[in-house]
This record gives sequence, structure tokens and C-alpha cells, in this order.
Amino acid sequence: MNTYKLTLLALLATLAVVGRYVFQFLPNIQPVTALIIICGFLLGPIEAIILAFLVTFLSNMLLGLGIWTVWQIIAWAIIGLISGLFGKKKKSFSFPILIVIGIVSGYFYGFIISLTTYQITGQFWPYYFAGLPFDTSHAIGNVIFMIFFYPVISHLYKNYAKNHY
Repeated sequence: MNTYKLTLLALLATLAVVGRYVFQFLPNIQPVTALIIICGFLLGPIEAIILAFLVTFLSNMLLGLGIWTVWQIIAWAIIGLISGLFGKKKKSFSFPILIVIGIVSGYFYGFIISLTTYQITGQFWPYYFAGLPFDTSHAIGNVIFMIFFYPVISHLYKNYAKNHY
């Protein structure tokens, strides 16, 4: 991994941590998932997994660490891996596909986080169904953040690719 890619990864991590902290008053609306999807799509699955770990650990140092931290890392790492695999097929995928990935990721993240409750209480479905409105706001937030961030980040990445490949 070269210096420019590390710098872009650090920029994305900073943006995600600050965004998560700033939007903490809105339940499940934060830019982390969208940024991990964009990172995976543009930079690759390994970089998205690194971003997932960094953002989760650093933002939870501000917001609170707990058993959920492990599940957040797992959920965001899987989302980053999947978006990275889609990114390898860039020629056949477009921005609307990223929007769909963002929507599905909002619900997938909620499903994985619901496993935390099962781990602690042995109850899964009541917690999962109660969380569906929050998962919906997460999915909508992903779309909004994707619309705002993808053009800027893809421009930075294309500028990098033009100058370094």
C-alpha cells in the first residue's frame, strides 16, 4: 500500500469517525457504512476491512466500547469485503448498484448487531424486529451519505489513478 492510498484511507477514517460522532444524536444515521462501501468499491476489500476496524475502534473509544464493538467490526468488515468484491467488477457496476448495496447494508448491519443481544440474552427475533425502524433509517442514511460522498471520493481516487498508474 503506497502513501497516497494510506492518506486516502486516513482521510476516510477521519471523516467516518467525525461523522459518527457528529451524527450520534440521530439514531443509526451516520456515514460509516457508506464510506466503507465506497472504500471497498474504489480501493479494495482489504482496505475496506482496515477502514472498518479503524473506524469502529476509534469511534467507540469516543462513544463507548463494549461487546457490540466486535459485532460492529464483523458487520462493517463483511460489508467492506462484499463492496470490495463488487468493486473488482467495476466495469459492470454503476452508482445505482452502490445505492442498492447501501440499502441492503443498512439492514444487514442491523441483523448482525442483533446477534449481540442473542449472545447476551438468548433472544434474537424480538430485538431484531424492534430494530427494523432503526435499520430503515440506517439504510436511508447510507443512500444520503453515498450521494454526497461518492462523487468527491471517486474524483480523488480517479485523480490518484490517473497520476499513479
